[in-house]
Amino acid sequence: MNYVIRKMTLQDLEQVVAIDQVSFSLPWPARSFQFELTDNEASRSWVADMDGRVIAMLVGWLIVDELHVATIATHPEFRGRRIGSEILLHALRSAKEEGAIKSFLEVRESNEVARKMYRSFGFVEDGRRKEYYKDNGEDAILMSLNHLPGG
Repeated sequence: MNYVIRKMTLQDLEQVVAIDQVSFSLPWPARSFQFELTDNEASRSWVADMDGRVIAMLVGWLIVDELHVATIATHPEFRGRRIGSEILLHALRSAKEEGAIKSFLEVRESNEVARKMYRSFGFVEDGRRKEYYKDNGEDAILMSLNHLPGG
């Protein structure tokens, strides 16, 4: 399967929002993704592009020496093919090139697929935000990675 990982652009917005909406019970509004692309200097936003079709996306925030993974999702048709792992690896490596030394994120306690992927990178579960998700009161698991992978 041939795809490229590249920076997200405003032209990707409709497809990115569609992936977000089918992936999460609390999707971001389109204006939030637009803000990431036009107004947030800390934003590092990526897509996996297969012949003009966005099949995965990631938004991260590079703050001083940390990459906060804000959201990541793969289109349901393409899950289970390691595309999420590839876009996360790309984001971590790119952040390291910009001086990041660690990364962190929040993930739903019930999202074992994502937690397993993060653990495969060396992320460790080191905290919890009680009742973080407003749709069902689920806890968020805080995960951190103290050594970013190199290129």
